[in-house]
Amino acid sequence: MTVEFILYVADQQRSARFYEILLGWSPTLSVPGMTEFALPGGCKLGLMPESGIARIISGPLPHPAKAQGVPRCELYLLVDDLPALIQRAEGADATLVSAEADRDWGHRVAYYADPDGHVVACATPLV
Repeated sequence: MTVEFILYVADQQRSARFYEILLGWSPTLSVPGMTEFALPGGCKLGLMPESGIARIISGPLPHPAKAQGVPRCELYLLVDDLPALIQRAEGADATLVSAEADRDWGHRVAYYADPDGHVVACATPLV
C-alpha cells in the first residue's frame, strides 16, 4: 500500500512553489490537476485544485472553497535541523501561527499556515 495525503488548494502553482521551498525538493509529479512530493518513508503529499475535487465531491459535501482559510489539517514535519526548516518556512512566506516553543509532548515546535490555511508544524525532538 502506498499512502498519499492530498491537500485541496485554491492555486496549485502557488501551493507547489510553497511546498517546494518548504520541503527543499522538487515535486515528483506536476501536471494540471495534481502536484506530488515524495516524502520520506514512502508517503506522498499531493496538491489538488479545489475546483478539481469539487467536481467529484460537491453535492454530498460542500465545495472546498467554502472552507478557505479554515484550518482543515496539519502537516507535522519532524526534523533534526529545526532552524533550517523554519528558515525555509519563512522563505516560503508561511504565516506564523505559534512561535517556536518546547511542547509538553517532547518536541520543540513552531506552527505556520500555508497559503490555504493548512497548518504546518515544524518540529524537532527535545534533547
